[in-house]
Amino acid sequence: MSERTPLLILGLGNLLCTDDGLGAVAVHKLLRDYAVPEGAAVLDGGTLGLALLPYVESADAAILVDAIGADGPPGTLVRLTGEDVAPAVAARLSVHQVGVADLLDGARLLEHYPRTLILLGLVPGHVRLGIERTPAVAARIPALIAAVVEEARALGFAFVPREANDASDPDREPDGVAVAFGL
Repeated sequence: MSERTPLLILGLGNLLCTDDGLGAVAVHKLLRDYAVPEGAAVLDGGTLGLALLPYVESADAAILVDAIGADGPPGTLVRLTGEDVAPAVAARLSVHQVGVADLLDGARLLEHYPRTLILLGLVPGHVRLGIERTPAVAARIPALIAAVVEEARALGFAFVPREANDASDPDREPDGVAVAFGL
């Protein structure tokens, strides 16, 4: 990708592994509930790891949304920035985080690391086979989305809530956004 992306919001995780899928769930809800401002791209990166390198390389700022192994009870909101992000994803919480660590290492080696890198997520309750988030994590996904919206606002990108009737159509394609690697 030769075009620059001013802001990339990248949801990560495996939807088939309970709380590991919270990043993908959060970005889909973000797309459903908010209009994406010009210059921002919101992607469901799932577990694709290095396949996401062109997107990260082209980003001036990136907000990664994922389950994060950290101190605190399940559902605790975690925010890491800059140099604190790579070590957090290097300590494996799930198999996809090896891909995230490789993704960040690849961007650094190619000297196309985002100028601003933020990792937002929740402490998971369980990372095992299952399609539902644990109750503690599911209850905190709206707070995670609000944190993503606030981080984007601080970077100059205003996500505006959609009208209630706009969000009710599950087949509606979000405007002005590239959604990749869906469910």
